[in-house]
Amino acid sequence: MTLEVMGMNGFATIQDFGRMGWRRFGVPSSGPMDRFAFHAANALVGNPSNCAMIEIGLGDIAFRALQDCVIAVSGAGYGLSVYIWDFPLWSSFFVRSGWTVRLNKTDGGMWAYLAVAGGVLTPPVLGSRSTYLRGALGGLDGKGLQVGDRLETGSPSRPLEDLSAQTLPLDVRPAYDDAPALDVIMGPQINYFTDESIQAFLSNEYSVSLTCDRMGYRLEGPALSHRGRSELISEGMIAGAVQVPPGGQPIVMMADCPTTGGYPKIATVASAAQPVLAQCTPNKSRIRFQEITVAQAQKKYRALMSGLESRVLKQGDW
Repeated sequence: MTLEVMGMNGFATIQDFGRMGWRRFGVPSSGPMDRFAFHAANALVGNPSNCAMIEIGLGDIAFRALQDCVIAVSGAGYGLSVYIWDFPLWSSFFVRSGWTVRLNKTDGGMWAYLAVAGGVLTPPVLGSRSTYLRGALGGLDGKGLQVGDRLETGSPSRPLEDLSAQTLPLDVRPAYDDAPALDVIMGPQINYFTDESIQAFLSNEYSVSLTCDRMGYRLEGPALSHRGRSELISEGMIAGAVQVPPGGQPIVMMADCPTTGGYPKIATVASAAQPVLAQCTPNKSRIRFQEITVAQAQKKYRALMSGLESRVLKQGDW
């Protein structure tokens, strides 16, 4: 055992990269809301990219280290303290046995990721440790973390002293912002929408509704009109898809999104923009959408991930 949950007033689950290969059976992938921050936290502690970690949202949480370990915390909207010191996110730190690690919610941002060198070990369900709360799958008995839970971790990839004091520079992180312009690829049912609605979608601001969750971010803004039918035969759906139900308010599918849906999709948020959307604050952030091509979206995603792979540095080296 490495970490014990000492106190919390928010929401925290165990997540790895997701439950792959089961969507055809109706099982959502789950996994992290902010996939870049997830990858970064694993890289900072020397873990393979799919190691499970703790995703924290909507409140504070405190842990006690039960043995010496190295942790990294990434994401947005949280302050970090270890023992008696405050530290910035996007870095790795040595934590001595008995010390307390606290994550306190601040303004801006939604999700933080706490990785431990060696990864969090829970029984895999359908090949993944990711928690899917609606289906009671993965994590610790399919539930969110509770006070008193103790988390077992694996063996670090290198000595702890070699893994601490690493950081990811600001210039290679996503451009988290309370007023982002999010790249989208239009379609696949763009022909279901009027020209005026397409123009409205690409030229107006939207906010994230207070009813958002890990399944989807409901947006509030100009209603979008359908040319005719507002529903279709259910078909496959992925994270980032922008559905428009009969009411006209878009819904962006997120990590726990269902595998099929029957509302027309006006666009899909590009992979490189999805972490920025995930960190948008309900009723505060103002979102705009801008159209790009598939080739441009692929180029931006490759650039984002290559920056992560090349820029995890010792703090004294940059």
